[in-house]
Amino acid sequence: MQNNIRIKNKRVSWEFFLIEKIVAGIVLTGTEIKSIRSGKASLADSYCYFENGELFVRGMHISEYSFGSYNNHIAKRDRKLLITARELKKLNIKVKEKSMTIVPVTLFINEKGFAKLEIAVARGKHFYDKRNTLKDKDHKREMDRHLKK
Repeated sequence: MQNNIRIKNKRVSWEFFLIEKIVAGIVLTGTEIKSIRSGKASLADSYCYFENGELFVRGMHISEYSFGSYNNHIAKRDRKLLITARELKKLNIKVKEKSMTIVPVTLFINEKGFAKLEIAVARGKHFYDKRNTLKDKDHKREMDRHLKK
């Protein structure tokens, strides 16, 4: 069975410096996983937070399943992330540092058919950092263009 579902948060690399990435499982209902398998999810404006020592993702939109009846899920509910206690402790310490946050980067289906969320510890960019990122991207595009000739 070939799964090529990869839903990316495109704004994350523009808004943040990604420092460390971790893959986490997600607690989902039946209609949520069916919607993800059909590619109906969005990570825009989502973030992770700690509550009672557990990590949750807020703002992740999973569209309602079209064939779901009264069992359908709420599209923007908070979802629990599944990671080890050691990683939770490490992430909690890093988030307490100044201007650090945890953001979802990619939602994908692994080889076993489980939905996984790649999250990253990130630091926000300033305006001049974004300008430098854009400049580097343009420079790389120019170099690639000249190499193809």
